[in-house]
Amino acid sequence: MPPEHLLSGVVVVDFTQFLAGPSVSQAMAELGAEVIKVESAPTGDPGRYLPLQRDGRSGYFVQQNTAKESLCVDLRHADGKALVNRLLQRADVMVENFSPGVIEKLGFGWDAVHALNPRLVMASVSALGQDGPLAKMPGFDFTGQAYSGVASMAGDADGAPALIGVAVGDLGTGMSALAAVCAALYHRERGGQGTRVEVSLLDFLFRSHEANVEMHTLSGGSIKPHRSGSQSTAYAPVGYYKARDGYVNLVIPGPMWPKLCEAMGHPALATDPRFQTNEDRVAHLAELVAIIETWMAGFESVDAVVAHCAGFRLPAAPVLSVEQAVKHPQLAGRGTVRTVADPILGEVTIAGQPIRAHGFAHHTGKPAPLLGEHNAAVLKRHLGLGDADVARLTQAGVLASARV
Repeated sequence: MPPEHLLSGVVVVDFTQFLAGPSVSQAMAELGAEVIKVESAPTGDPGRYLPLQRDGRSGYFVQQNTAKESLCVDLRHADGKALVNRLLQRADVMVENFSPGVIEKLGFGWDAVHALNPRLVMASVSALGQDGPLAKMPGFDFTGQAYSGVASMAGDADGAPALIGVAVGDLGTGMSALAAVCAALYHRERGGQGTRVEVSLLDFLFRSHEANVEMHTLSGGSIKPHRSGSQSTAYAPVGYYKARDGYVNLVIPGPMWPKLCEAMGHPALATDPRFQTNEDRVAHLAELVAIIETWMAGFESVDAVVAHCAGFRLPAAPVLSVEQAVKHPQLAGRGTVRTVADPILGEVTIAGQPIRAHGFAHHTGKPAPLLGEHNAAVLKRHLGLGDADVARLTQAGVLASARV
């Protein structure tokens, strides 16, 4: 019999929607927690209606909500609120990602839930934070990217900022919130009470500046980090380089520079005055890029360049498309690319969880829930309600369900 998972026995009441919040509770569900996704009747999480949809079922929703249970309840109804309050009394964790102030208006703010259950850990995920002059402003990943300075670093130097085509802020914020929740649970298990933790996209994204902030401040403002297209202007060679049939990423720290010169068949470049130090290489970046791309043009393909670099243990990678990444043996072999069985869509290929715990299953194998699919099961298991109670609440509009 397999061992219980890391979060087995932890009960989570999940008010989240879209992406940043659902990524927290999804990770907990895949690590063994019982996650009860509380969805507002009658339509539930707006993520259920985002593209791509087939037969009314959203692949986006499936991607973000595997292994959860859905309780669809009218939170405006007194009986609906009473049901959720009773669940919160039994729960270990509550997660929400409404705009600041909304959860309080719903009646489930920190003061209220802490009074109900002093052991409850509450996690709040927001775009710009729970306080400060912009706290009440709604926002998404790109909002945080814009305010944090991250957007200013993406794109060509003389062009508009580029939209980063992945939800790096949402997912990074979600993983940060997961870490905070686990720390709060550990604190509670050592004798403490429940704690409210909060993470914002703005805070996470600003922290993602590797060197931009301290370079600017330590230089007294003379260094003004800016977007630079396919090449770093802080380190060289670091960027994307054109080969015959695509692009290769190189990240060559200073100590590896002589090894790259050797790999290119030009060992003397290591001591060339134009390229001897990182500062020299940055100052002569255009010349350096031309030398590297001329060398790469001598190979038949991107794969040949990468294989050659691997022989010298140089960090080089092909710039894969999504189509190529889905099929790559490294991603498929590790379960990074994952297939789930969905009751409506059938077999669906999604991105897997990044967390792995040795000796435990990588994921539960459970699909994302249909809207209100677990109304009866959750209320029977946790609150002792019978079939007649569930039928009465459904008839009164307190509970809802649908095939999405």
